[in-house]
Amino acid sequence: MKHLGFHLLAIFTIAIWGVTFVNTKVLLQHGLQPMEIFLLRFIVAYLCIWIISPRRLWSESWRDEGLFFILGLVGGTIYFVAENTALGLSYVNNVSFIVCTAPLITTFLAILFVRSIKATFPLILGSLIALLGVALVIYNGHFVLKLNPLGDFMALTAAFSWAIYSLVIKKVSLRYSATFITRKVFFYGIITVVPMFLLVPWQFPAAGFLKPAVWGNLLFLSVVASFLCFLWWSVAVKKIGALSTSNYVYLNPVTTVLASALFLNEPMTIMACVGSALILLGVYIANRNSVES
Repeated sequence: MKHLGFHLLAIFTIAIWGVTFVNTKVLLQHGLQPMEIFLLRFIVAYLCIWIISPRRLWSESWRDEGLFFILGLVGGTIYFVAENTALGLSYVNNVSFIVCTAPLITTFLAILFVRSIKATFPLILGSLIALLGVALVIYNGHFVLKLNPLGDFMALTAAFSWAIYSLVIKKVSLRYSATFITRKVFFYGIITVVPMFLLVPWQFPAAGFLKPAVWGNLLFLSVVASFLCFLWWSVAVKKIGALSTSNYVYLNPVTTVLASALFLNEPMTIMACVGSALILLGVYIANRNSVES
């Protein structure tokens, strides 16, 4: 496979992101609100990226600056606030499955709005096979769908936001470095979430940060899942394209289930193993024949 190293980088990034559902759920249980979690992780990530990012402040044009604003809004504020809110309202299984429709949404949006993307049969087939695998892994043999309309709508909002992010970041990655793009995403993510605190004021007490479960999970989400993973994701998109990287989101539930089996002693059923195999097969089919410039 061409650019194998960058495909592996995308897979490794997704493996880390697959665990973050657990980290976020723990923080929500300790009293942090969705916007508070997002703001804290992006502030710390922004401080980290500033150390290695070029000191250049602005992009080449106001149009590009607008694209970076969109990236920070949809890939930062809307995505994470929607996903975190969904985790607080709906079942984790529902949220995980709906968010994992992001690659399929990305594919359809690309076919509609990007001329160089063509709806090949392997691309669609691979996406559908992977999505079926996601369903088997997440529901782990228990096919009882418990609906929470608001929570599930927020999860779908997160999926659409990530799809838009995937397409826009490919556009700017042609002209800017991964570190510059990542720093801009963090900056505009912070800028766009701050006004939301006028509607929902900060509630978490300062004493709560003394708890190891709080600061430990926040550090992981900030330094690893945000700073490093967003940087790696930007590099992967630049090298192998928006659709190829987006398809690896289907692998998210696999790492989530494995983490649950290792750390929460939850059983890994045969159904989950079959689903994992289908995800791997679907991603392979879709990425092997994807056409992207």
